[in-house]
Amino acid sequence: MIPSAVAPWIARSGLFLVLFLLLHLAGVSLALLQPTAFEAYATSLHQSPWLLPAEGLLTAALLGHLTLTAVKVMANRRAGNRAQLVSRRPDGWGALAARSLPLSAGILLLFMAVHLWQLRWPRPPAGLELARLLEVLSTPWSLLLYGLAGLAAGFHLFHGGEAAHRSLGLLDPANAQAIRLGSRLVALLVGGGFALVPVLLSGRAAGWLG
Repeated sequence: MIPSAVAPWIARSGLFLVLFLLLHLAGVSLALLQPTAFEAYATSLHQSPWLLPAEGLLTAALLGHLTLTAVKVMANRRAGNRAQLVSRRPDGWGALAARSLPLSAGILLLFMAVHLWQLRWPRPPAGLELARLLEVLSTPWSLLLYGLAGLAAGFHLFHGGEAAHRSLGLLDPANAQAIRLGSRLVALLVGGGFALVPVLLSGRAAGWLG
């Protein structure tokens, strides 16, 4: 009973985190498309009175997502039931995304710890956000980690998007195909965006990208 009780909350917290990722990707993309606008955006964001409560809400959603997922996995293992830990989809990519959930989650947690250490503690002074980001990306291991994190996010969402709708009771034969397609498009957008933006920023800074 425990897995079925926590599954909707895992889905809700996961979808909330996806919304954050989409908004964050839009903001980070400004660094590539409009560097001046990116600095103005970063300065305004960091001076906003609602930033600290928003960070607290994000932290609560992340910790809740991790804790409830751990509860569900342990309950399934104690019951000798692994059915909820594998993909129900017959396609290879869906099965791979499901099997790689622990790996993708581990990469994302490592990335978040490093990312916060590099760009949040301490936070760069106003007007120097992009300079600090480029300094971070000039280190090969950082660039590799940022790229891997983007791919990990994509794989995580490739499975999680559809699974979240199923857990919330929103998936049925009539809309399954549309939800699957929409979830995968979001996964490709988030994964591809977060993997490519650091590479393109690093390439521009190194002079091999105009």
